Amino acid sequence: MAPKSDSVEGIVLNFVNEQNRPLNSQNAADALQKFNLKKTAVQKALDSLCDSGQISFKEYGKQKIYLARQDQFNIPTSEELDQMKKQNSELQEELEAQKKVVVEVEAEVRALQSNLTLEQIRSKEAKLRAEVTVMEEKLSKLRAGTTLVKPEERKTVEEKYSQMISEWRKRKRIFRDLWDSLTENNPKDPKEFKEELGLEYDEDVGVNFQHFCELVCCGNKRKRN
Repeated sequence: MAPKSDSVEGIVLNFVNEQNRPLNSQNAADALQKFNLKKTAVQKALDSLCDSGQISFKEYGKQKIYLARQDQFNIPTSEELDQMKKQNSELQEELEAQKKVVVEVEAEVRALQSNLTLEQIRSKEAKLRAEVTVMEEKLSKLRAGTTLVKPEERKTVEEKYSQMISEWRKRKRIFRDLWDSLTENNPKDPKEFKEELGLEYDEDVGVNFQHFCELVCCGNKRKRN
C-alpha cells in the first residue's frame, strides 16, 4: 500500500521517484530539509520503503544507495526515442529563433529609450531658440559697430594681463637662475635630474609663453592704431 503523499514516507518516495537516480541518505536528507525532515527520519523512511518493495537499494560496503523502481516507468521504444529526439531538435531550433527575436526586441527597446520624448524635444527646441536669439542680438550689435566692452574695462583687463605676463617672466627668470646654480656642478644629467625632481617646463605641458607675450604686443598695437 502506497504511503500518504504528505507523510514522511510519501514525501521521501515522491522525491526518490522524481529524481530517478542513485541517492544516498545524505542526498535525500539535504534535499528534503525544506520539509523540516531530519536525516534520521529520512533514513528510517528509506529503509521502510525498501522493506515494502516500493524502492530498491544496493549496498557498497557500509553505504546504501537507493533507487526508484524502474518497472513503474514507461520505457520508450527505439521509435519513440527517435521521435522524442526529433521533437527535441525542433524545440531547440524554435528556442533559438525565439532568442533572436528577444534580442531584436530588446535592441529596439533600448533604441527607443535613448530617443527624446516629444516633451523633451520641445523643451530642447525652446532652449536652442533662446540661445540663437541671444547670439543674433550680439551679432547685430557687432555688425552695427556697437562697443560691447567699454574702453575702461578693456584697459583694466589689458593692464592686469600685462602684469601677469611680467610676473610670469620674472618667475621664469628666477627659476632659471636657481636651476643653473643647482646643475652647474651637479654630476647628474640636467634632464634626468629634472625628471627625478618631477619638474615640468611650460613646454612640457604644451604652454607657449611667447604666444601669451605676443597677445600683449597685439593689444599695444591696437591702442596705437
